[in-house]
Amino acid sequence: MEEHYVLCEGEKLCFSLPPSWKVLSAEDKPFIPGVKDFLAEIKHALDNPIGSPKLEEIAKPGMEVALLFDDLQRPTPVNLVIPDMLNRLNRAGIPDDRVWAVCAIGTHPVYSREELEKKVGPQVASRLKDRLVSHDPYSPENVVIGKTHRGTLVEINPYVAFADLVIAVGECMPHPCAGFGGGFKIVLPGVASYRSVAEHHFTWMRHRKSRVNILDGNPWYEEIVDAGQISRLSFKIDCIINEKKEIIRAFAGEPFAEHREASRYAASLYYVPLPKVADVTIIAAYPLEIGVQATKALTMAGFCTRAGGTIIWVAPQKESGPLMPLVRHMSSSETASDFHRRLIRGEIPDDLKSFGISFIMQIVYFKELAEKFNVIHVTEGLAPEVVRMMKFAHATSLPEAIDMAAKNLPQADVAIFPAGGNIIPGIV
Repeated sequence: MEEHYVLCEGEKLCFSLPPSWKVLSAEDKPFIPGVKDFLAEIKHALDNPIGSPKLEEIAKPGMEVALLFDDLQRPTPVNLVIPDMLNRLNRAGIPDDRVWAVCAIGTHPVYSREELEKKVGPQVASRLKDRLVSHDPYSPENVVIGKTHRGTLVEINPYVAFADLVIAVGECMPHPCAGFGGGFKIVLPGVASYRSVAEHHFTWMRHRKSRVNILDGNPWYEEIVDAGQISRLSFKIDCIINEKKEIIRAFAGEPFAEHREASRYAASLYYVPLPKVADVTIIAAYPLEIGVQATKALTMAGFCTRAGGTIIWVAPQKESGPLMPLVRHMSSSETASDFHRRLIRGEIPDDLKSFGISFIMQIVYFKELAEKFNVIHVTEGLAPEVVRMMKFAHATSLPEAIDMAAKNLPQADVAIFPAGGNIIPGIV
């Protein structure tokens, strides 16, 4: 009998399938090593911008610059990228004291000085001093600069709204709603107000084209592009990073153009084609196994499993504390649509108000997954009663989960994703 595996905490969990189950794919994407010289890759990207002159040619003496960078939840090595960008601004006649570096936290908690310094490193912190700041989505100083074509309010950080030049550094990776992270996402949600992010995210989160690997026709992404262009973000560098936090490639230039190139490259690394939707999808959260990050694999499985099918979701959940507020709301009798409408009305439950909007959205997605699929969660970190509160079935091992699924599915087309945290499933 053929043996298959998924990865859990870097170790292979081996299993076999019922003989009557047919495997559609069990492809494990190989580890992609980073470039040997990160600084040389960054320099190459900045020296060869896509769809744009070089940064030092765009910048003019006397300009006030807003330099946006992503937060600690993302592995972007901004400590390596920002010094080169500052040096280019210096050569163009813009000293460091004309640059405000703004951490694009979205709706996450505002960063302390220590957190900012941890992200940018001592060199950048020393150069920028008190011009290294965190965005605050709740600040009354945020500025309304317009609306998108579809009517989303664009209210952003004042340093960005009033800058003469807006530039940024971030990461491009598959994203469950935006198609791919990176690009103009550094503006919305990155430096947008809470109400702007809420209006955008809650409005478009359940559109069928708001999903991974789709840009054209994806209203979530198109609204972000619209908001980013209204904000005048004119130059961006996006890194593609592996699970060891190494740079694989860097793309720089006009944000729309460089992000398209970065997204194409990311798709080539992570895309797994399937000939049809699966009856059963077996997916591991690896390498994104911590807290809410572990749910990304489950979302991806939902894109390639038939309605009424089974998803076997493998995640250790060793740090499950952040999931508990989600679990409490998932256990309610409220449907996904009812809870979603509550969010649209602005009625966010009190115990969730301190969390980022993307976290709150997970409740809708989890309820939807529980309504649409038979989800079996293979985990040792969550107690069976907690998993049942999520409206999922619990299993302590993969063989146990497969036996549970086989009782209702004597025959099945099966998709196996050994490392589901970074894959893009697609039906060809």
